[in-house]
Amino acid sequence: MKHIRNFCIIAHIDHGKSTLADRLLDFTGSVTEREKKEQLLDSMDLERERGITIKSHAIQMEYTYKGEQYVLNLIDTPGHVDFSYEVSRSIAACEGALLIVDAAQSIQAQTISNLYLALENDLEIIPVLNKVDLPSANPEEVTDDIVDLLGCDPEEIIHASGKTGFGVDKILEAIIERVPAPIGNPDEPLQALIFDSVYNPFRGVETYFRVINGTITKGQNIKFIATGKNYFADEIGTLKLKQFPRKEIKAGDVGYVITGIKEAKEVKVGDTLTDAKNPTTNVIAGFEDVKPMVFAGIYPVDTEDYEELRNSMEKLQLNDASLVFTPESSAALGFGFRCGFLGMLHMEIIQERLEREFDMTVITTVPNVSYHAFTRKHPEVPVIVNNPTDLPDPSGLDRVEEPYIKATIITKADFVGNVMSLCIEKRGMITNQTYLTTERVEMNFDMPLAEIVFDFYDRLKTVSKGYASFDYHPIGMQTSKLVRVDILLNSQPVDALSALIHADNAHNIGKKMCEKLKELIPRQQFDIPIQAAIGAKIIARETIKALRKDVTAKCYGGDISRKRKLLEKQKKGKKRMRQVGNVEIPQQAFMAVLKLND
Repeated sequence: MKHIRNFCIIAHIDHGKSTLADRLLDFTGSVTEREKKEQLLDSMDLERERGITIKSHAIQMEYTYKGEQYVLNLIDTPGHVDFSYEVSRSIAACEGALLIVDAAQSIQAQTISNLYLALENDLEIIPVLNKVDLPSANPEEVTDDIVDLLGCDPEEIIHASGKTGFGVDKILEAIIERVPAPIGNPDEPLQALIFDSVYNPFRGVETYFRVINGTITKGQNIKFIATGKNYFADEIGTLKLKQFPRKEIKAGDVGYVITGIKEAKEVKVGDTLTDAKNPTTNVIAGFEDVKPMVFAGIYPVDTEDYEELRNSMEKLQLNDASLVFTPESSAALGFGFRCGFLGMLHMEIIQERLEREFDMTVITTVPNVSYHAFTRKHPEVPVIVNNPTDLPDPSGLDRVEEPYIKATIITKADFVGNVMSLCIEKRGMITNQTYLTTERVEMNFDMPLAEIVFDFYDRLKTVSKGYASFDYHPIGMQTSKLVRVDILLNSQPVDALSALIHADNAHNIGKKMCEKLKELIPRQQFDIPIQAAIGAKIIARETIKALRKDVTAKCYGGDISRKRKLLEKQKKGKKRMRQVGNVEIPQQAFMAVLKLND
């Protein structure tokens, strides 16, 4: 065991984690010339297209140092705030972490939040200054920033470049010297932590685990503690670039097990694996349950695909444990699911993965957050409102509370004014402002989560020319003056377009929604009124004019009453048509409501 090192790579998005992981694999000879490619560990098409890591990836390397052979288990993690749950799971399976900081961009919000995650788990931190070969790099200044953050010596910071491979040998040396070897007893009953799983259509669920104590052998009868079910370990092995079957995996090591489980819900990430005959008594403290921040409905385009969508979602949940969903139905869209996401990017990625990996075309409703409503009858017991249609009748409503977050924004000093006005427009309250250096400012705001759900992140990038980094965590519920804005099409409410909005913004947003829908809904044979309403009060209205046939074309000359008779007849027909006609809403109308400011 003293020759095993388990470590992960943490950093802000775009600081060069995946490129550095590629260099580590090259240097240790874990990949052949044929297998080499950029972002080797990002195996999903989506990751390669967008240049971001979405999933954490585990891989084993072997390296000889001072004449001794070491086994290094690396987990490359995502950097985006929406995938921080992936990072927390990877950290639980490691003893050390490489903290990578870009020498041109310095420390950013997600660097700090990932660092705190690692420190809470008592990981050994190895600071690495990446991209030192860039012309815009500023290694001296950034070294000072890292020293201030970590309280380490400047000599402990390793200078490296993921592009050229400079400093990779020093990183490997530091991992072996500084990261502690795993502690565990191979003779105790088996105790292993499940930190990830993937669905393979041919072999069932592949479970990735880290053995804490004991040994797991091929053909062993194993038990999942959370579900209490027993299985045979048909195949176990370690994760190189491809899977390598092994006879046994001992304490301290990372591996995979295939048991032929076909049901996605039988494997829980964070669960403990043990021996069925001689089970362990102490369950590993898994990581806390994920707290979704944004809720949206996902519905199949064709109602008959509901069961297929459920299966796809369960398989996707295996691979992305931060997806939470419960069934719901809507008058406009039929049966579907109310899903919880960690943020807007997470929601977008899930929607794309459903389309690509499972061929499911889905409709996503307007995202919202979870509110607490209190009625006058029971002023102490909150009604949890995940969907605007769950809001109790306004006449019996006492108050509504909405979730607030503490936002940390790090930006250049030039953009402080722009960032501040954006946050104040989003009902934020500034609580703190500190100058990290003369150029960089850290600002803290308390603001409603609902306001950052839509377009906050995109607009923050715009007003700061891409220089602001953003991170947040929840701080509890606060009372707010919220109303439900309903959209009526042809006098029929469309529940998928309802939204809970702060009373001061309701009129404005209602008007914008009506204007946007007027552009997107195709014209029919009859007039379509689009109305925004709060309760019974209409606050905005637009009308889509009917397509009209020129019925008087054949009347030339003659008496006016002849023309009038034809127009009256047409008017009656249009009126009858409007009573029976129904309006199809195109999918882009649901999505366009999110981008009202564009």
